Amino acid sequence: MKTFKIVALHIYEEKRATNIPLKDGLIINKENEDGVWIIEAYIEKQYIGHFQKRFDNEESFEIRVIITHAANDPAPFTVKVHTIQVLDDHISVLFQGRLSKRRNEYPEILLDDLIKEGLSGDQLLEEFRKRMKKK
Repeated sequence: MKTFKIVALHIYEEKRATNIPLKDGLIINKENEDGVWIIEAYIEKQYIGHFQKRFDNEESFEIRVIITHAANDPAPFTVKVHTIQVLDDHISVLFQGRLSKRRNEYPEILLDDLIKEGLSGDQLLEEFRKRMKKK
């Protein structure tokens, strides 16, 4: 197993990315035959609504995490919420899932997401450049 710090978390809802500010987080590559990863996000309690319904419905959904350094490309995962633990003003959300696509495909993933958001022409190009710099 290998463990890494995560520095950013985005969830995808209705074809749009939502940044979930992290207080802390880690990701574990179990390095098993199934390719399962475990992700823990320690976040403010106000974000529980993004996860509770998915937990209750055992719903799979897409997230992107940036591992180790903010300059790294986001890694796309298909996950389910395994547990939610309330800790005073924060929650710990434990996800279990698999890599969706290879990380070096980030520009294509981003472009696809922007098109799904309805952007085109100069607006598409401007937003693409902005998000590529921001990652």
